[in-house]
Amino acid sequence: MAARTLSGVIAAIATPIDENGSPDLMRAMKLARFLLDNGCDGLNVLGTTGEATSFSRYERKMVMDAYKANGLPLERLMVGTGAAAVADAVALTQHAAELGFAGALVLPPFYYKGVPDDGLAAYIDALVKATEAKPIPIYLYHYPAMSGLPWHVKLIERLLKSHPTRIVGLKDSSGDMAYARSAAAISKDFAVFPSTEAVLLEARDAAFAGCISATANLNADLCARAWRDGDAAALDGAVTIRKLFEGKPLVSGVKALLAHIHGDPVLSRMKPPLAPLSAADCTAVMAGYDAVRARRAA
Repeated sequence: MAARTLSGVIAAIATPIDENGSPDLMRAMKLARFLLDNGCDGLNVLGTTGEATSFSRYERKMVMDAYKANGLPLERLMVGTGAAAVADAVALTQHAAELGFAGALVLPPFYYKGVPDDGLAAYIDALVKATEAKPIPIYLYHYPAMSGLPWHVKLIERLLKSHPTRIVGLKDSSGDMAYARSAAAISKDFAVFPSTEAVLLEARDAAFAGCISATANLNADLCARAWRDGDAAALDGAVTIRKLFEGKPLVSGVKALLAHIHGDPVLSRMKPPLAPLSAADCTAVMAGYDAVRARRAA
């Protein structure tokens, strides 16, 4: 198994958008530093919450470059490099490796559905081969509701057998805890990160490597207390914040609440095709968040 350094509370960091629809690099770096200074052990850059698949390959590389140029601790960051086109995924994974990111988070090639395991294995083979000179650790990204393609357990076992020094873990955004536990049971060295902070106390007992959560953009301090200290009350506050988004668009909701927390309306801007959160939903999540924080401060 390849060496891995990522664990604990990892925020699937949002990507601020400028008035032209491009990544707002200044705000992105400011948010990244804030999260790393306020509870996050690491960041997942350019994931679903980061709207990665709405950006061009050039824009995604531009975001990666900014993290490097601005001195962010790449050893604490994984970056999404999966793409529908194998050539795009190869180019992005190579770029992440050359810059020194701690891991590449790889969606399956998501346009064609029902493809056989041989096709998915060939996709991973291409990424591994392309980065042999700089062997960046690869984390599989399991989000079948969005990608339409699962990294099922038998396929993970096959990939680990083929590439035992490169495939190191998995982000599970399926919400299926039985699946997450089955994936974690493959090997004690295979790092599984559910996408909810609700697992953090269980993860402290080595069930999981931590969590990679969209809502850790908003509650990282509470998540950190749960992960580091076993603080159940803090975890309850964190989970309550996460539940504010049930039945609402998560990515636009996170960005709306980031704008509220940081007093910067620009943070709520979305990249098409995603749209901003409705005014009614904004009011509800802001009130709910403020209530949680007021209770914690009392």
